[in-house]
Amino acid sequence: MKSSTVLITGASRGIGQAAASAFAARGYRLVLNCFHSKEKLETFAEELRRDYGVSVLTCCGDIGDYNFVCGLFNQMKQFAPGIDILVNNAGIDYIGLLSDMTLKEWNHVINTNLTSVFSCCKMAIPYMVSQKQGKIINISSAWGSVGASCEAAYSAAKGGMNALTKALAKELAPSNIQVNAIACGVIDTDMNRCFSREERAALNEEIPAGRFGSPKEAAHLILQLAESPSYLTGQIIGLDGGWI
Repeated sequence: MKSSTVLITGASRGIGQAAASAFAARGYRLVLNCFHSKEKLETFAEELRRDYGVSVLTCCGDIGDYNFVCGLFNQMKQFAPGIDILVNNAGIDYIGLLSDMTLKEWNHVINTNLTSVFSCCKMAIPYMVSQKQGKIINISSAWGSVGASCEAAYSAAKGGMNALTKALAKELAPSNIQVNAIACGVIDTDMNRCFSREERAALNEEIPAGRFGSPKEAAHLILQLAESPSYLTGQIIGLDGGWI
């Protein structure tokens, strides 16, 4: 797999960082994106180069901005001919009543969580089609299926991601490109560290597995999907400890 190139958005921490490590351990060439943690991402990239001997390109900027995505793919042309595996992982949340949310806040959530998926897919697909192979893996949420109170925008974005996954899988199957999503439950990342000790304990009680998932577990499933049979496509795969 050393000739295959993987783009991971939101790769400076959490699931994205764990996925990058998993792919690096298998010898993949990496393109890693983040927005606010440039120094952290570059340090992480250097660790991957040192530990695994892989090529790593870092591209820092707002993945929710279509023009940035176009620039990212242009920058990448001298690094790799195209993307073989796309992991749409970047995401942000907004917790609060919809009636208190501004249009700017709504657009920020939708652009980061959903429009970024459109933009990256649009730019990655032509190369995948020309190669007659490719994998697109979208990191979704259980809230995309059932919704969450006070997380309406996030739920809407992840629900849109799920629908896009199913539709795009049908569109790209004739070109031997697989599109799947992972609907994560409560994964122990920075996004979920806003909960108090009491809230975490209550959540643990709701989850049949009795604990939060780990980023490494999510990364393991991402890698499995990247190397899965070509007949597996259009699926929303729950990773939630039996919660939903």
